[in-house]
Amino acid sequence: MSFDHSQFKSALGLDPEAIVRHNSSVSILYEDGLQEKGTIISSTGALTAYSGSKTGRSPRDKRIVDEETSTHNIWWGPVNRKVNENVWKISKERAKDYLRTRDKLFVVDAFAGWDPKYRIKVRVVCARAYHALFMKNMLITPTEEELKTFGEPDFTIYNAGQFPANRFTDGMTSSTSVEINFKEMEMVILGTEYAGEMKKGIFTVMFYLMPINHNVLTLHSSANQSTDDTKDVTLFFGLSGTGKTTLSADPHRLLIGDDEHCWSDDGVFNIEGGCYAKCIGLSHEREPDIFQAIRFGSVLENVVYDKETRVVDYHDISITENTRCAYPIEFISNAKIPCIANERHPSNIVLLTCDARGVLPAVSRLTPEQVMYHFISGYTSKMTGTEEGVTEPQATFSSCYGQPFLALHPMKYAAMLSSKMEKHQTKAWLLNTGWVGQGINNGGKRCPLAFTREILDNIHNGSLNDVEYETYPVFNLQVPKSCGNVPKELLNPFHDAAHSKGLNGRLQDLAQLFDENFETYKGGCTKEVINAGPKI
Repeated sequence: MSFDHSQFKSALGLDPEAIVRHNSSVSILYEDGLQEKGTIISSTGALTAYSGSKTGRSPRDKRIVDEETSTHNIWWGPVNRKVNENVWKISKERAKDYLRTRDKLFVVDAFAGWDPKYRIKVRVVCARAYHALFMKNMLITPTEEELKTFGEPDFTIYNAGQFPANRFTDGMTSSTSVEINFKEMEMVILGTEYAGEMKKGIFTVMFYLMPINHNVLTLHSSANQSTDDTKDVTLFFGLSGTGKTTLSADPHRLLIGDDEHCWSDDGVFNIEGGCYAKCIGLSHEREPDIFQAIRFGSVLENVVYDKETRVVDYHDISITENTRCAYPIEFISNAKIPCIANERHPSNIVLLTCDARGVLPAVSRLTPEQVMYHFISGYTSKMTGTEEGVTEPQATFSSCYGQPFLALHPMKYAAMLSSKMEKHQTKAWLLNTGWVGQGINNGGKRCPLAFTREILDNIHNGSLNDVEYETYPVFNLQVPKSCGNVPKELLNPFHDAAHSKGLNGRLQDLAQLFDENFETYKGGCTKEVINAGPKI
């Protein structure tokens, strides 16, 4: 094993024998996991675990340590709240104190980033077996030889999520705190057992390190690649619930990754070693690749199962709508291993939105200026369960389609994206996977997945480059007049006479929200990008 157990004995006061090492078998993790309250092996063979009262991320409790090496780079504000170094020391010591009391700890050494040129070494120290298995899946497992030479990590997570933060400490707003220190390259988790905090913490680290140290663009996107001679790459941008995981798991293309990527001068590479898929309503018929990936080695989080048969009910949302499964990417049969597309830059990027208002058309072709406008805006409807307290769809704007994870100002990432798209002549599309014509609150239905996939097929095979387009009002989007078997009312809701009444008014209302949101960013944008927005 690569790390020195004595450092944990001196730092945490632990018996080295109490540490379960990274290369311990999965069966040991399962055995210890079964000793945890509410943890069981499901009928699929996956480990089923509960995250306690927190069943989603707690973005209001995310904090960055205000220290001299990074303070001038960080995008301070509601996304990245400041915590001083003294409070950080208290939180870190509090986490260590808790970890010292555990009979057994789990330590995972792994990589973030598939490209050896840019990857970072990550160490996770935690007290729950399910957290260890989760991160073993989500990070990239080193080979035995790489473990021998792993050495000191570039970044360490101390997960003491079972233990609360001191809410009376300066700057604390609750008993939950997720703190990142870029000077010490460490992260402390207190007061939440939701495993996604670790995953997204590493994402924030990559959002900081890659642009600052390597001029590499970090993106909240999924990616896949064709299997033909062109080997063309498509990036899918979108928040949770917009379909990144589902749409990138295309049986006719190779999956590079479902959520987090980097775009370097060499190509595109996945940050993660696994997938973290939403399970709500999951079935073999709807999403066979994800359904089949749930087996021994996977972690099911916050799902409901029959205590007698251990059969999971993916439709039961009594715990949360944010039911999840974490599995190694190799559990997807068409995954591209290693998850990297060297010397292959994206031919298409797809900006995904789940529009619960039913205003936007199913697909639009974007000009370069419109790409920048919509990338900076990042509009979607925040779906239930993804974050604590979200119980019904809400219109939201998330810069770069990943605002909660950004470390730098959004314009930094937007400018890098624009430059790369121009250099590699990348086409861009706005794809609405939500409601079209009628919103969720007035009887509408979500755009069928089969039609969304058909639209993507037409993007990939180039058919949408040759059809006739018309201008969609207010947003001035170019929408195709035809796209295979996709109904005209999905391509342009104004062609649906039965449901188009009031659509223009709702377009104006949404345009107003776009305009209000974009006020924050106008100062750093060109006139052309500003004018690419909707016209009220």
